[in-house]
Amino acid sequence: MADALTLKKFEALSPFEIKDELINLAKRTSRTTQSAFLNAGRGNPNWIATTPREAFFLLGQFAVTESKRVMEHPAGLGGMPQAGGIAARFEAWLAKHSDMPGAPFLSSMVPYAVKTFKFEPDAFVHELVDSIIGDNYPVPDRMLVHNERIVHEYLMWAMCGKPRPTGKFDLYAVEGGTAAMCYIFKSLKANRLLHPGDTIALGTPIFTPYVEMTHLEDYDLKMVQIRAPQENRFQFTDEEIKKLEDPKVKAFFIVNPGNPTGMALSKETIAKLTNLVKTKRPDLMLLTDDVYGTFVHDFRSLLGELPQNTIGVYSYSKYFGCTGWRLGVIAIHEDNIFDKMIAKLPDADVNALDKRYGALTLEPRKVKFIDRIVADSRDVALNHTAGLSLPQQVMMSLFSLSEMMDAEKRYQAACMEIVQRRIKAMIDGLGLQLAPNPHYDAYYGLIDFEFWARKNLGEEAVAYLKKNVHPIDLAFRLAEAHGIVLLNGGGFEAPDWSLRVSLANLPDEAYEDIARGVRAIARGYRDAYEASKTAPKK
Repeated sequence: MADALTLKKFEALSPFEIKDELINLAKRTSRTTQSAFLNAGRGNPNWIATTPREAFFLLGQFAVTESKRVMEHPAGLGGMPQAGGIAARFEAWLAKHSDMPGAPFLSSMVPYAVKTFKFEPDAFVHELVDSIIGDNYPVPDRMLVHNERIVHEYLMWAMCGKPRPTGKFDLYAVEGGTAAMCYIFKSLKANRLLHPGDTIALGTPIFTPYVEMTHLEDYDLKMVQIRAPQENRFQFTDEEIKKLEDPKVKAFFIVNPGNPTGMALSKETIAKLTNLVKTKRPDLMLLTDDVYGTFVHDFRSLLGELPQNTIGVYSYSKYFGCTGWRLGVIAIHEDNIFDKMIAKLPDADVNALDKRYGALTLEPRKVKFIDRIVADSRDVALNHTAGLSLPQQVMMSLFSLSEMMDAEKRYQAACMEIVQRRIKAMIDGLGLQLAPNPHYDAYYGLIDFEFWARKNLGEEAVAYLKKNVHPIDLAFRLAEAHGIVLLNGGGFEAPDWSLRVSLANLPDEAYEDIARGVRAIARGYRDAYEASKTAPKK
């Protein structure tokens, strides 16, 4: 086991980098003992949505027949699918292939979308077919026309909740939530909405990269923590929310539901933040990352409550089991404070931005912030080739439509049941009694080892631990002794003596093993404490 001095060196690393060291330890252990290698360090789910994927691969087969219909060269060349009459041809083709996986969904999906969105059938089917072939650049570059309408409606359910906000959002399809974060940070700086040395607030505990990015020399932002303590069921306290009244705080970034806490903002917390913004801080920029919202009943994002102030980030990766697809979206309301703040910048800044975006249009001041994000994502000069790949956008449409057509929300209920079953197994294994919390997504669990040890080992043993053992020792010991990889909570601005467990990516029985491993480590700590009491004093 590493000594405290060695472990201290890891404090500066992201939990996701420490993870690699833990994985090596855990794999070595699983090779030399009977322990299974259990990596609950990443949030990649171990289930996938099958219906939209079946539809995707069948749609691709039809798309190739449409290419060959235009041109079929013996060397393996096809043409570009044509729009005229394509909806009728697709319907007839599906009737011939009705026994194929994906055919029933596609046969009902097209009329559903045409009716729901009043699409012109040929235009909609052609977008799907030509895009899955991937023979054109993305046009519009920000997002395909039909895909944007579909995803907008999906986000109204997935993120905004009730009551539905008025007006509409402009969307930008991006390569997952991580790309969204990078692009947003870059454009906030490029458009002089955040300057080096500015202060932003982060709702903590939080996904580590939000903490790390603020410190990069690219941004050099000062950070204020708005804490959601466990004692307050991971909701922001009144005292913490009051920090946002300070006009020096330019922006407030949150992950909702939380990562690593798994807790969504309650209606009461949202009401307090809404009141603060509307009465005291109408200029406060908000960024909300709502990837896990679909795991909470009646979820409500700040995007739905404060649309004018909020940049919304959503990723399809966790809910649909598609981290490898890299599907994310940035949402900004058509009536927003970002455009208004850019328009009011000092003349020198406005002139500099005119020059930055001048190659895109004769009227650069009319370029909306969302379109500036698109341009900045390709360093402006390459804006003409911006946009998410078209097959990815088709998959986004299919995922969205499959959820919208699931009126009984059977898929959502199944996803929720999986993670809730696993958290129950782990809690039971730890011997804990926890009251149900409707705001908890159960996608991640945060084991507060100090809290657990106070109850099971006693105050004196905990005091000994805190004096003699480094908090990261807990994660290393689990990896080395039991082949279990969990991330250290301190790296997420959670309590130092805590561990983040992904409840999505391992078989159900693994969570009982994780609980047993934690208890075994605790027994080792207790034995060390007992031995220290009888050891001769030096």
